[in-house]
Amino acid sequence: MKPTIIPISNLLICLIPISAVLLVFIKWKLEWKKIIYASIRMVSQLILIGYFLSYIFEKNSPWWTIIILMIMLTISAWISLYSIKKLRGEQIKNVILALLLGAVPVLLLITVFVLPHENWYAPSFFIPLAGMVLSHAMNTISLTAERFESERKQKEINEARKTSLNAALIPLINSFMAVGLVSLPGLMTGQILSGVSPLIAVRYQIVIMAMVMGSGGLSAALYLFRQKEMEAIQNI
Repeated sequence: MKPTIIPISNLLICLIPISAVLLVFIKWKLEWKKIIYASIRMVSQLILIGYFLSYIFEKNSPWWTIIILMIMLTISAWISLYSIKKLRGEQIKNVILALLLGAVPVLLLITVFVLPHENWYAPSFFIPLAGMVLSHAMNTISLTAERFESERKQKEINEARKTSLNAALIPLINSFMAVGLVSLPGLMTGQILSGVSPLIAVRYQIVIMAMVMGSGGLSAALYLFRQKEMEAIQNI
């Protein structure tokens, strides 16, 4: 079964729900321009990355894979600190280190040893998985950083670390609890729609779920570990 190509006219229909949200924002006098700006960015960025990936996938070079991974990692680190913008300058190195030691090893474990592929470094194979890993690690670190800065004003550092990590992992733990019962994740749904057996799709989804939990949890924990180190140095 070949994947269905979605006509442009059909794509326009999917903008109707976004327009409904926009109308609510306008009616409630919220920052409705953000919806328009975010939607334009979403569409333009996806179109551009579509052309870019088509070009990169033809290269099939490990050097391109490494370069793109480093770019993705740096951007992820920068975005993850959006919740604490004022601390970006001093925290960006900690986040990059957390992603390098937390998310990247998990990504390599999955691509080299778990998922069968002739060339594990091939951009068409490696980059989509890297995107999943880094995006979840980025979100988890973002939640962790925001909660930690809030908790640190009221609690000592060890309690603040435990509270922030526990809170940051709630979305991932909830997704673990709900998958298969409440939701069918995007990867699994896409595979089933493309004709893959549900039993095969399940195996891939288990890998992805384990991958995002490992990368997100480890990256957040490493980030918090660095916070304690930094505070110890400042107290010397």
